[in-house]
Amino acid sequence: MQHIPTMDIRTLGDIGFAEQLRRALEPNEEYDAEKWLFVPNTYTEYRYILGTRGERPLICIGINPSTARPNALDPTLKSVERIALGNGFDSFIMFNVYAQRATSPDDMERTLNEELHRENMAAFDYILSLSERPVVWAAWGTIIEKRDYLWDCLQDMIAIGQEHGARWVQCGKASAAGHPHHPLYLRADSPIEDFSVEEYVRRRPTAGKKRKKKCEASL
Repeated sequence: MQHIPTMDIRTLGDIGFAEQLRRALEPNEEYDAEKWLFVPNTYTEYRYILGTRGERPLICIGINPSTARPNALDPTLKSVERIALGNGFDSFIMFNVYAQRATSPDDMERTLNEELHRENMAAFDYILSLSERPVVWAAWGTIIEKRDYLWDCLQDMIAIGQEHGARWVQCGKASAAGHPHHPLYLRADSPIEDFSVEEYVRRRPTAGKKRKKKCEASL
């Protein structure tokens, strides 16, 4: 199944995270809302959160969502769940640097949708609040190079993570350029290890210069 963006997210009405979370916490006929956290709670052009509920989740960070949904995980999400459980976590949460659905990252918006990013950061703040010391798995591979604005989004995530005392980790061998390994094709028993996300971003000094508007002010 492929997802090619077909409409402007700004035409979809209220995409606010708070309202979408409220709906996601209500019972749902399509899946068990006590097991799954799925925001929004229906398949649409964007996704903030997909994961299972638990006391100690592993928060996996990709670039943008594809077609996965509760009870219909794609190969990447199946790998994420296996690795989370294999490393002693009782659940997983899939989050993305940018919330627009697109099976091919080449189909992502050319310019940043500031509202979508702002609400996505509200979602990130929420999932970090679910753990006393959240563990965040950097797992975006080389795809971050697809759009310059993705670096700016990541920098906002780093700042939010610092507020929550998040521990960043990686799994598998980094790419030649230093990008953290994508979850696909990793063994279930692959161990996680600490990842200095601040140093990772510092090695790319041009990151963030093309974005004119700072998102932190609107958080």
